[in-house]
Amino acid sequence: MLNFIKYISVFIFTCHCFSQEMGVGFNYLEKGEFQKAEMFFREILQNDSQNKTARICYARAVGLNNNPQEAMNLFEKLLIEYPNDFEIKLNYAESLLWNKKFIDGRGYYENLITLNSKSFPAVLGYANCLSNLREYEKALSYVNQALEISQNNPNGLISRKYIRLGYADQLSKKNQIGEALKLLDDNLIDHSDDTETLLNKANLLLIKKDYSNAKATYSQINKNQKDSIQSFNGLSLVNHLDNNEKKALRLAIKAKQKSDKSSDISLSNQTTERYIQALIWNKKYKKAQTEIDNFKIKTQKNAQSIALQAMLNVYKSDFLEAISEYKNLLLKDSISFDGNLGIANAYYANNQIEEAYKAIHKTLTLFEGQQDANNLLNKLKDKFRPSIEEKISYSFDNNKNTAISSSTILNYPINLKTSLIGKYSYRKTKSTIHDQLAYSNDFMVGINYELLPKLNLNALGGLTTINSFSQDYNQFLAQVSLKLKPFKLQEVEGGYLREIQNFNAELMDKKIVNNHLYMNYSVATNFNLGGFFQYFKTKQSDRNNRNLLFASVYYTVLSKPTIKTGINYQFISFSEQKPLFYFSPLRFNAYEVFADIIKDDKSIETKGMYYHFIMAGGTQFIEDNRNQLTYRLQGKMGYKFSSRLNLHIYGLKSNIASSTAAGFTYTEIGLGLKWLFSKSLN
Repeated sequence: MLNFIKYISVFIFTCHCFSQEMGVGFNYLEKGEFQKAEMFFREILQNDSQNKTARICYARAVGLNNNPQEAMNLFEKLLIEYPNDFEIKLNYAESLLWNKKFIDGRGYYENLITLNSKSFPAVLGYANCLSNLREYEKALSYVNQALEISQNNPNGLISRKYIRLGYADQLSKKNQIGEALKLLDDNLIDHSDDTETLLNKANLLLIKKDYSNAKATYSQINKNQKDSIQSFNGLSLVNHLDNNEKKALRLAIKAKQKSDKSSDISLSNQTTERYIQALIWNKKYKKAQTEIDNFKIKTQKNAQSIALQAMLNVYKSDFLEAISEYKNLLLKDSISFDGNLGIANAYYANNQIEEAYKAIHKTLTLFEGQQDANNLLNKLKDKFRPSIEEKISYSFDNNKNTAISSSTILNYPINLKTSLIGKYSYRKTKSTIHDQLAYSNDFMVGINYELLPKLNLNALGGLTTINSFSQDYNQFLAQVSLKLKPFKLQEVEGGYLREIQNFNAELMDKKIVNNHLYMNYSVATNFNLGGFFQYFKTKQSDRNNRNLLFASVYYTVLSKPTIKTGINYQFISFSEQKPLFYFSPLRFNAYEVFADIIKDDKSIETKGMYYHFIMAGGTQFIEDNRNQLTYRLQGKMGYKFSSRLNLHIYGLKSNIASSTAAGFTYTEIGLGLKWLFSKSLN
């Protein structure tokens, strides 16, 4: 902004220099050739040391030639000699701005306006001073007054342009996007197709997530080759945010092809940066690494190249390497936005929560109100808000068993490592064939504790009370598990679970306690292939034993929304067969192919819909019997009322034998709710 004020100041006093027939020197000032202007007026003063106009112009040239303190000293000397000269006072006031003495300048300009409220230079200078103090609303009022004094004055119009840009930025940080866009639209009335204004407008539209208008705005930036490169770079980013990664890459390639012919090194580097980002967005990691290596050599490992390496590491889930790169970036530039927000995101992804908090607060100190930083802070806060989850369902099968159930889970964090957990579930089940009715009430309390950043302990204990058609009884419930992330993109969970068979009334009456030892293992890759594997070894109180193995291999076809397709396999074996009471084959094998589409509540904004649908079909083999065709349909649709409240409905229909203890067609419908009901941890 200071350079802009210097530029304006050259024009304010044109008539004074020209009136003294010093046109050559004035032309130097007008063209920004301040060193030549300084030499020109110095020569004049050698012959006429008391020429007031030459002294003023010389002082101005000195100040504009990067010596603002000397210029202010020269104007102070002139004021001693000419204490009532308004022109000298105007120049002195402006020299205060050159020296960044904006508070002193504000008071001085106020006195000048008191002396002459119709002085265009005084009113415009005051507006510029207020702008540097970020008092944009008042600055805009005074620049408008200046333009009333001198209508359509080009210097006043340029000043108003930059004041509006500053004011729009200030409003956007307060999330007043609509008001900010109105200011930028006003700018475009004064300066049609102004590149700076269009770039700022497009950025605000991105914040607003108005991608259609953002694309239209970037498309307007096409005055010259530089503008067209900036346009393609911007359009690439918009398409990425609008989940069109392939088009984002095509546009980035176009921008790079144009920038390769440009001599603008800064723009060329920005375009290479966007091209590499687009490669990363499209998961072309090998090509991206090659381009980053070349970019490091070209730029002598500048901040941009380090930030890109860190970004690639984040996308590949190499979070420790990303953190190391971001630290290197911050050593080069401690106030780098990419470095500060990037390391906060990397800490969060690596579950280093305390470090993430510190990094995000530092980012918001440096970049007050920045939306991406605020979004990450809100994610951190939501992670540690007390929450309650409620689920109510109704189910039935073709063996005339029905059930009504509810489940309530309370999670209450007490610090960054520890959460208290409470669970309550109720189930009422009825067999209409045998006219049997039973109820269960389960109560469990426990703790989730982070032993290490990637190792969590979950321990719960409680009691179930059963009221069946022939007897009432109590049993202990328990669950202890460890969850570990041993390597990137991998997660292992193992534990012990004690529960009661409560699928139908007859099973509740049998008092069958299941003691499970289990292990879950999930793995993902950077080339869209993933898998999930589960094993249960169960000892039952009726002296039966069960082994269950489940394996799933899938491929992610699309990221947003997530679309997966894959194959599932399931094996179940019981040591004893008790078909009169529950499904317990000697051998059971099931195979299915499935398609899965997900848009979860974490990936959407508030006041939006989310969903999850699964379609699966296959075949099952029960012991030596002929195969049976199977199907499974699942669906969930919900609405996110706010970042703290969402509600969904769901349904399930399946004829897979292992879906129920009875082995028949099973249907379930229900309602779920999640509410973050209290403030986050401090």
